Amino acid sequence: MIIFMKIIQKLYQMFILGTSGNNLESVIKKGLGGIIFFTDDIISTDDFKNKIKYFSKQSDTSLFFSIDQEGGRVERTQNIWNGKKYLSAKYAFQKGELFLKEQTQAISEELKSYGINLNFAPCCDVDTNPDNPIIGERAFANNAEDVIKGAETVIKTYRKNGIISCIKHFPGHGDTNCDSHLVLPEIDMPLYEMENLHIKPFKTLIKKDLADIVMVAHIHCKCFDEKVMPTSLSKNTINYLKTFYNGVICSDDMVMKALDNFENPCEMAIRAGVNMFIYRNCNDETINTIETIAKKSEFDTVLQKNIEESYEKIIELKRKYKIL
Repeated sequence: MIIFMKIIQKLYQMFILGTSGNNLESVIKKGLGGIIFFTDDIISTDDFKNKIKYFSKQSDTSLFFSIDQEGGRVERTQNIWNGKKYLSAKYAFQKGELFLKEQTQAISEELKSYGINLNFAPCCDVDTNPDNPIIGERAFANNAEDVIKGAETVIKTYRKNGIISCIKHFPGHGDTNCDSHLVLPEIDMPLYEMENLHIKPFKTLIKKDLADIVMVAHIHCKCFDEKVMPTSLSKNTINYLKTFYNGVICSDDMVMKALDNFENPCEMAIRAGVNMFIYRNCNDETINTIETIAKKSEFDTVLQKNIEESYEKIIELKRKYKIL
C-alpha cells in the first residue's frame, strides 16, 4: 500500500471505472479506487475470474471489484446463468425472510468465487409510484417498514460473507415517474413526507450501522433545492445526509443523462461532499475529467480538503473489509 500519496493518487481512489476504453491499466497504476463490471465483461466464469486476478496484479493498492447484482432485471451474470436466475428484491422478499437470506447467500458465494468484493445493492427505495419505469420490482416493497426488513436481511448476509453492500438511491427514487438514465426526474414532496417514507429506510439502516456506502440518486428533490439541482450534486442534500451519516457517499453512474445539462458535474459533486464516483466508461473523456480536477485541486483548498476527507473514508472502508 502507498503510505505517502500525492493528491492525484488520492483523487483516483475516489473513482470506480468500467472497462470500456483503453485507459484502464494506466489508471490502475495511478491509484484507481476500483472497477465496475457489466454484462459484456462476463463472458465465462474462468475468463471473469482471470480478468479480476489480472487487474489485481496491476495495482499497488487494493481495488474495489464491484458489480450491480440485485437479482431480477439487474443481474450482470446473465451470460453465465446456466439456467439459474435470481429473483428481484420484490419477489424474493415476498417469498419470505428465509428465501431472501438463502438467495443472498447464493449471490454472495457466487460473487466471492469471482473475486468481487463490492455489490451495489440493495435498493432501499420505497416503490410508491406505479408509473415508475426504473424502480418497480427492484424495491422490496411499497412501504418503508418492509423495505427496512428486506434490506437488513440482505446487508447482514453480505456482511457475513465479506461483501461490501451499498444502500441506494438516496433520498429515494421510488416516487419518480421517469428514468434518470434518460432525464432528470423531479420529486415535489415536502421534507417531512420524504423523511416519513422515502428517507426512513436509509436513516434506519444507518442508525443500525448497516450502511457501508450510501449511493445518492440523480434526481431533483424540491425539498432540498427549489432551483433544478440533482441530489448527487446538491450541497443541501449531501449536508443533510451528513447530519446522520459519516461514511462513504457514492454517486450513481456519472454518465447518466440526468446530468447532461450541468457543467463539470463531478467537480460540483466533490465540492458538495460526495466521496466516490462511478463512471461506466474509462475513456479519454472520463480520464480528462479526473486529471482536470487534479490540476485544479493543486490551488484549490476546498477541493483538496474534500479529496483528503474522501480518501480517508475510502481507505477506512477498505481496511474494515481487509481489502488493503
